[in-house]
Amino acid sequence: LLCFLGTVSCTLFLAVNGLYSASDDVIELTPTNFNKEVIQSESLWLVEFYAPWCGHCQRLTPEWKKAATALKGVVKVGAVDADKHQSLGGQYGVRGFPTIKIFGANKNKAEDYQGGRTSDAIVEAALSALRSLVKDRLSGRSGGYSSGKQSRESGGADKKDVTELTDDSFDKNVINSDDVWMVEFYAPWCGHCKNLEPEWAAAATEVKEQTKGKVKLAAVDATVNQMLASRYGIRGFPTIKIFQKGEDPVDYDGGRTRSDIVARALDLFSDNAPPPELLEIINEDVLKSTCDAHQLCIISVLPHILDTGASGRNSYLDVMLKMAEKYKKKMWGWLWTEAGAQSDLESSLGIGGFGYPAMAAVNARKMKFALLKGSFSEQGINEFLRELSVGRGSTAPVGGGAFPKIHAVEPWDGKDGELPVEDDIDLSDVDLDDWDKDEL
Repeated sequence: LLCFLGTVSCTLFLAVNGLYSASDDVIELTPTNFNKEVIQSESLWLVEFYAPWCGHCQRLTPEWKKAATALKGVVKVGAVDADKHQSLGGQYGVRGFPTIKIFGANKNKAEDYQGGRTSDAIVEAALSALRSLVKDRLSGRSGGYSSGKQSRESGGADKKDVTELTDDSFDKNVINSDDVWMVEFYAPWCGHCKNLEPEWAAAATEVKEQTKGKVKLAAVDATVNQMLASRYGIRGFPTIKIFQKGEDPVDYDGGRTRSDIVARALDLFSDNAPPPELLEIINEDVLKSTCDAHQLCIISVLPHILDTGASGRNSYLDVMLKMAEKYKKKMWGWLWTEAGAQSDLESSLGIGGFGYPAMAAVNARKMKFALLKGSFSEQGINEFLRELSVGRGSTAPVGGGAFPKIHAVEPWDGKDGELPVEDDIDLSDVDLDDWDKDEL
């Protein structure tokens, strides 16, 4: 018989203290000591998950104590107040009380005890399990215990970009940081955490590179750092929370593959990142570094300053800045140049001679580009970029298969342009009267 969570099928007792004390041979287990006592142990363990208010648990208590005394020094007998430590019970699928689990050679695969509730039946089951464990060792089938701690520390190089946080280091690193943190709360004995571990480690490295360290992935052993686990209400493992400066933490409820984690991290990065810089192409380095570092670089060719003046040019730049903000999650590069300043570049992108302002989106890795066909306005550019973002739109190869020579030019000074000063023409020697007569 079981007492079930959330039901009234068991008599409720006012006493909520544990059913076992330090004077018993039953070892009290908690999230703090469970990993060290049970998972990292070479011993066979019988563990009862109970609730103090459960009548069936109370009736089992003297039998469990009697079995623990009989098995002392042979098999370890423990008990978990799973009403108090729900995360520990939840990890092992405990839905009713009492639930008894046998932790043998493979501590990550506990077996359910289905026997009777008398001390004789419990001892018999323990000795049977012990016999199996010894026979496995004799035949060489047992690989010994697999400690969660060892698992976390093995292959440390792979986890070099996951920050291990503790009760002492958490606030200094996370709460006071301008960066975004994704923090996994784990238990070393938790199978789901072990499955997540390589994905989390791989994602940490990729996220560090993609966001230049502005989004960080971390891990907290919640069985050791109970102050943190309590503060953030950790009830099951793994739990992943997102911390951003000045905001309450939120749960991450996405997928647990590397790509899922990276995608969310990049979203968080772009949400918090300023819009990309809008750079004037004043030399080859500006073009190459921007286009090589981004999937696409958006290049605008604006009319000559004499055609628009400073106010006209700034209105075009404002449109580009708004679009850069709107599409900042794409992490594209944004460039501009004046008509005629980079005529070779214009020609290679099918621009030039007329139709300014113009815009091209260039994929420098494939050396292909797409040209804005609509208006150079928020609406026209938005439609152009939206098509690109979903992989549509016609493309053409960059002329010559590579960027042409880029000329070094002086950056725009933000002022209206001035007409070039022409030489004064001396008309003193010209007889205009004679010229008029000849023409007539």
